[in-house]
Amino acid sequence: MSDNRNKVLKSGIWYTVSSIAIRAVAIITTPIYTSMLTTGDYGRANIFNSWIELFNIITCLCVVYSIGRAKLDYKDRFDEYMSSLQGLSSLFAFCVLIFVFVFREQISGMIKYEVPLVITMFVYLTVYPSVQYMQEKCRFEYRYRENIAIALITCIGTVVFSISLMYVFNNERYIGKIYGTILPAFIMGIVFYIVILKKGRVFFKWEYWKYALKIGLPMIPHALALVVLAQVDRIMIKDMCSDGDAGLYTYGYGIATLLAIFTNAIGQAWLPWFNEQLDKDNRGRVREMQKKLVLLGCFLSLGFIAVAPEALMILAPRAKDYWVAKWVIPPVALGTLAQYFYTNYVNVELFHKKTPIIAVSSVLAAGVNYILNYLMIPRYGYIAAAYTTLASYIFLMLFHYVAVNFVIRDRVYSNSFMFTAMAVCSAAGISMSLFYGDDISKTVIRYVIALIVLGIFAVVRRKDIAMLAGYIKERLSRGV
Repeated sequence: MSDNRNKVLKSGIWYTVSSIAIRAVAIITTPIYTSMLTTGDYGRANIFNSWIELFNIITCLCVVYSIGRAKLDYKDRFDEYMSSLQGLSSLFAFCVLIFVFVFREQISGMIKYEVPLVITMFVYLTVYPSVQYMQEKCRFEYRYRENIAIALITCIGTVVFSISLMYVFNNERYIGKIYGTILPAFIMGIVFYIVILKKGRVFFKWEYWKYALKIGLPMIPHALALVVLAQVDRIMIKDMCSDGDAGLYTYGYGIATLLAIFTNAIGQAWLPWFNEQLDKDNRGRVREMQKKLVLLGCFLSLGFIAVAPEALMILAPRAKDYWVAKWVIPPVALGTLAQYFYTNYVNVELFHKKTPIIAVSSVLAAGVNYILNYLMIPRYGYIAAAYTTLASYIFLMLFHYVAVNFVIRDRVYSNSFMFTAMAVCSAAGISMSLFYGDDISKTVIRYVIALIVLGIFAVVRRKDIAMLAGYIKERLSRGV
């Protein structure tokens, strides 16, 4: 196995393991939070996090998207670039903080949170991006252990601080939950801000700022469009159907996106290697590896859909009313697969620094999602939103395909292979959902089909499976 492939495989395995561990902590601690918080307080705490996610897109100027390409363009000055990048986003975030402080009452009324929490949010946003920058820096330097450590410390720290501070703010526990969520990342943000600045020793350099803004600013509408794609469904279901339907959809959607643990881990491991190979014009190697990753994504998606009803029952053994949400899982899981596929094209666009194209494609997909929801939800109910989500992400994949192949004119992937895989996997996944009934015979048939698919995959990709098994065995024998 080459050193480059070894890096991809090694980081992919460890990103997956850490992602599973972090999600396991989240699942285990959710009952603790729900027992300590009223439904209203739980909602207020989580919506506050949504506001942070939204405002962070604006205050950090989305310059984080420039890091992967900058690692190639500023090989010998990468630390300088990172330091200057941090200076740019923190200075802009500080200007926003001053604006927010002046108009704190109006903004408090707009987002419906107390003034101290509003100020806390924007103070947090001045340093939090440094955590993201350090994670991206570690990612593109293949320092996966440090990256995983950051994620685990943040996760565990959030649990410890949240539970502790909910007791401190006993009468307003949602405030304790909010502070507990942001405090670990805030502390780490300060530490990483100092580390990055000390290593790079550059706060302002117009060359770096111009480079970062050229890539980052067009990504703001892209990031906002992705938030719309992720959130607008449940809002429209709430308005067009009922709170109960919105709850069922949200629960099923949350289960379905557990698949992203694996696809995101693969993507994190793949991107640094992809950028290096494209920079060396090794498109043949990229195409060869990407085909294997496409098949792996299809295999994981179909396996996930096969076991989804039973997984849902295990995760909510006493909440039988939620089990009907299983019908949401197949199309949303396939939508996650389409996300996994379309990011291949986004990676090419980022490599060529054509971020305006990314923004246009994402905004168009968000528009498609809204129109389809408006037409389908009133007729077919909340389950229709799961299928509009799948359709929107397939459209997004198609938009990015057109952009890369006909605007940028870079033929990196085997496009027919990827689209055929998406079509076959979608047909198989939806067909498998026909055996989601309560009848035990349907469950048996579903698992028989899944085992047949598994067997075919194992025979066809036996060399890749043997390579992966050999690598894992080697690492375990070394105790790593």
